[in-house]
Amino acid sequence: MLKAAFAAPLLLLATPALADTPPVPTLTVTAEGHSTRAPDLAVFSAGVSTTGATAGEALSANAAAMTRVIAALKAAGIEPRDIQTSSIALNPVYEQRPYNQADTTPPRITGYTASNSVSIRQRKLAAFGKVIDTLVSAGANQVNGPNFQLDHPDAAMDEARVDAVAKARARAELYAKAAGLKVGRILSINEGGQNDGPIARPFAPMLMARAEKAPTPVEAGEQDLTAQVTINFELAGQ
Repeated sequence: MLKAAFAAPLLLLATPALADTPPVPTLTVTAEGHSTRAPDLAVFSAGVSTTGATAGEALSANAAAMTRVIAALKAAGIEPRDIQTSSIALNPVYEQRPYNQADTTPPRITGYTASNSVSIRQRKLAAFGKVIDTLVSAGANQVNGPNFQLDHPDAAMDEARVDAVAKARARAELYAKAAGLKVGRILSINEGGQNDGPIARPFAPMLMARAEKAPTPVEAGEQDLTAQVTINFELAGQ
């Protein structure tokens, strides 16, 4: 026997259309904060360059001279943990001859140059000039730096970050007021680049030439630390 199947009626309920919600206005501001400290650390490099008729002769002379330089550093009060070898090189020296297009023979090696340098952290800045003079007297003929730093920059950097956030909010309030709005909650904060001071610069040759006659003058100045933040603020009506 066949049974009839009946489909249940489908009821469609009318729902009210969702009202369009206008987007919340936002403002993105980038600001830079600063903090100033007197540096308490100087990083520089010192080394010796020597020449010899053979590679072994150049390297042997360099090793003897560099041993004296490192001993002088330690005698001047630099701790072993603050002395680190940064570069060792040995290169041939070729003869200098007039250019001749027809001459295809390779230039002759006339000797070798060896160099060795160390990176140094000077913690007693008052004695920095005296240390440079001591190095030159011990045989160092390559000195570069200094790069003045803070040994523990975290507190100063946090101060710069707080300054950056305060400047960003003040700038946001200025823009919002001009637009007839007010600053609401912070939607996001992103930290940008940081800078903790100037880069290292080589000592002028004139200062190096005078090292044996007068103490090398060194001025540490101040360290300017900067922090950059980008903040996205929510805006609201007045």
